[in-house]
Parts: sequence; structure tokens; C-alpha cells
Amino acid sequence: MLGVELRRARAEDVQAVGRIWTVGWRDGHLGNVPDALAEVRTPESFHVRATQRVADTTVALSGGEVTGFIMVAGDEVEQVYVDGRHRGSGIAGTLIAEAERQVAAGGHEVAWLAVVAGNARARRFYERSGWSDAGGFDYEAVHAGGVIPVPCRRYTKQVARDTKQVARA
Repeated sequence: MLGVELRRARAEDVQAVGRIWTVGWRDGHLGNVPDALAEVRTPESFHVRATQRVADTTVALSGGEVTGFIMVAGDEVEQVYVDGRHRGSGIAGTLIAEAERQVAAGGHEVAWLAVVAGNARARRFYERSGWSDAGGFDYEAVHAGGVIPVPCRRYTKQVARDTKQVARA
């Protein structure tokens, strides 16, 4: 997509990432997750988490402004969010492609992510992006007071060829 730059997050991006994460999370999760989780996912909690996760966050910039971000840990694409003002602009597609690249670069053949079952918009996006619904499971949402199981769908996508098969060929 033209006009979008991707780069590793920096400390000065935390405010924007926290804001985008708060608004986006509430938009896709309220009414779709246990009330106990909604209660602990405050704007402050997203700011704290954004601060803790700078090292594994990639931001999208458009016109010098943070317009979205991803967080990747191992083979999991943990977070994909775009500022609501930039939805439909192609930024999400750019970010998910980067997340897939990062998972593959980490030596993993398959990437996975969790999406709450009721977040139909996100599920349609992942499916349009080539991801497959691999079934339901309870995602363990960690917070300061413990863990809350959240009914989710596990989506997967092959991001790299089987290097063992290639080596044998």
C-alpha cells in the first residue's frame, strides 16, 4: 500500500498503540468476551501492556502518524489493530502480511492467531487474507489478577514451506 511505512515500535509510540488497542479491542470484544475480562481491560491496562510489549510490536505509519500495529510472539500473531479512521485503507492487509513474514522469519511454517467467535468483521478479514478457522478453544487472557478463559476460534495459515520436505527433494 502506498504511503504506509512499517517499523519496529519505539517508546514514543506507546500512547498511540495504547489508544488504538483500547478502542479496537472494545469494538471487537465487548459483548463477545466474559464480563470479567471487559472489566479489567481498561485504557490504563492497554497502556501498560503496550509499554511492556514495545520490543515485539511493529507499527504502521501513514503521514508520520501511527495508524495500526501488530504484536508477534513466536508463531502467534497476538495482536492486529488499525485505527478506526484508517479501516478499509489496506493497512490491515499490510500489517497481517508483515506478521506472517515475521512468523516465517522466526523459523515457523504455520502462524496462528485467536479471534473471539463473535468478532465477525475480524473473522471475515482473516479468511479473506487466506487464514483458515481451525476450530474453537479457550484462550487464556492474562491480567494482573490472574487468567480468564475466553472462548475463541483458532485461525492458522501456512507461512513457509516445509523445509524438511524441500531438503529431501
